[in-house]
Amino acid sequence: MTKNISIILLALCTCVGFAQQTPASTQSKAIAITGATAHLGNGEVIENSLIIFKDGKLTTVSKSTQMDLSAMEVLKADGKHVYPGFIVPSSTLGLVEIDAVKATTDDSEIGEMNPHIRSIIAYNAESKVIESMRPNGVLLGQIAPQGGRISGTSSVVQFDAWNFEDATVKVNDGIYMNWPNSFSRGKWWLGEDPALKINDKYTEQVDQVVSFFNETKAYAAGNQPIINLPYAATQGLFDGSKKLFINVDDEKGITDAIHFAKNNKVQHLVIVGGSEAYKVADLLKQNNIPVILQRVHSLPSKDDDDYDMSYKLAKLLVDKGVMVALNANGQMERMNSRNLPFYAGTTVAHGLDKEEALKLITSNTAKILGIDKDYGTLETGKSATLFISEGDALDMRTNILTHAFIDGRSVSLETHQTELYQRYDNKFKTQGTQRAESRE
Repeated sequence: MTKNISIILLALCTCVGFAQQTPASTQSKAIAITGATAHLGNGEVIENSLIIFKDGKLTTVSKSTQMDLSAMEVLKADGKHVYPGFIVPSSTLGLVEIDAVKATTDDSEIGEMNPHIRSIIAYNAESKVIESMRPNGVLLGQIAPQGGRISGTSSVVQFDAWNFEDATVKVNDGIYMNWPNSFSRGKWWLGEDPALKINDKYTEQVDQVVSFFNETKAYAAGNQPIINLPYAATQGLFDGSKKLFINVDDEKGITDAIHFAKNNKVQHLVIVGGSEAYKVADLLKQNNIPVILQRVHSLPSKDDDDYDMSYKLAKLLVDKGVMVALNANGQMERMNSRNLPFYAGTTVAHGLDKEEALKLITSNTAKILGIDKDYGTLETGKSATLFISEGDALDMRTNILTHAFIDGRSVSLETHQTELYQRYDNKFKTQGTQRAESRE
């Protein structure tokens, strides 16, 4: 009994020590930001701007002008910069807390065809990883499942909420699919040759996907007395209420995925990954298909790729007229999501215009996710989801946030990481002072 009580008390102490920050209260007073350089997210920049928001909505976005601000809370931001909140798509934030602890991992389900699995149900708004996004300006995200051939349904959330219901911005926005690989590698741990080779099962795997979609269309055409959840969940792809996000990288796979979507009358297709998308950029543009690129800071996917292909890929596609967004896909992607603005900054260093690069993580992403009516740009009538930075938000040296707002609510920029930084910073400062005093 004593041992059990001790374990319970320890668990309670742990929960208290790592409790979620209290989400911000609803905006109660109009707020005006004056003097800042406003980056609207649509390519426009306003020097010495005036931004006013009330009840969570932007009411003024203009050049600074004479106006009575006495009834408002005024934030003087001379020399600083204002940006719309950054949006990270195709993420597993809130679905996994600690990779090494299986009980905290809920980003995939068993089985191959799971369009009815809803990622939002497993989303943990109290994740300690999520709170670490806000200090870099990443305020919204699309939470997407992984695993299987059809992974499940994604949803869009904001990153300051009590639970998944409060967090939801757009529920069940799309279905995620992993397209079969044209090439495969042998399982070296089983003694197979790890060299790249043609996937002999590629046609069979594609036929399985085609067969499943034929069944979903047959289901929709009939009068079924019993609901088939996987088939029912897929219907939104044909009436345009959901988008199909296909994870695919190689040229053949992208081409086949586009033809598959057209043949099955999928209304909206988005390519995710797309490391060889530049090879079929004209086809993407012709069919108005956007691309969510993988983590910019990654190695080339092929031995004969340019060494800087991952860095310049966004520019190659933008120059062709393809709509592009960035995600943080790759190893440790949940933690790397906080580096989203710096990935955009890297594309600037490799030729992309800075305001065009900003679109990759704001307005373009909002359009792809279908939330551009309220988010993605600083425009009158849209949500007051924005932040103030002391400098260029795409540069890790100057992206230092002073304020952040989600739907007009002033959110905390403190995290467990900043708390630890302050704790040990004070420790070493104190020790340094004591040593200096002892020498005296």
